[in-house]
Amino acid sequence: MAARHKIAIFASGYGSNFEAIARACRDGEIDAEVVLLVCDKPSARVCSVAERMGIPSLVFSPADYASKADYEREIAERCERAEVELICLAGYMRIVGPTLLDAFADRIVNLHPSLLPSFKGARAIEQALEYGVKVFGATVHYVDRSLDGGRIIAQRAVNYDGDDIAEITAMIHAVEHALYIETIKKLLT
Repeated sequence: MAARHKIAIFASGYGSNFEAIARACRDGEIDAEVVLLVCDKPSARVCSVAERMGIPSLVFSPADYASKADYEREIAERCERAEVELICLAGYMRIVGPTLLDAFADRIVNLHPSLLPSFKGARAIEQALEYGVKVFGATVHYVDRSLDGGRIIAQRAVNYDGDDIAEITAMIHAVEHALYIETIKKLLT
């Protein structure tokens, strides 16, 4: 039997996408194993989710490092030791710098809660709602040196004609889980 693929997931918060991907791997839906969680917020819920699921974690505070390059070097080393093939950003609220981009060129993907290239950055859903769009969505893209500008891999639209941020956020999250899992499967095969 061939060895399963190895992925790392980077997250900063609640961890719903982390949990969805880890369960899909555990249940055999994705032929991969999550070998590492990387989290930049020690108090984030995702850390306890990883612990409960038995997934090793690298949890750090950026302020403990002299530079972004220093903590990214440590992350790259841990990923290399774990033989990570693909890095999946799932609510990781840091811009990935050249140290990681160079070490894992074309092997870092991100899930973004808008139909890129529209509404880049941290407040994508709020921006789209304020703008009055009727079609929201999610995008999986490669991470490059631009902000949410890497090559698009997959997208899924969500129609919504309302103004409730919680409601549209929940609708987008439901689409995100399925889209990211399908995309990761395709990227690994």
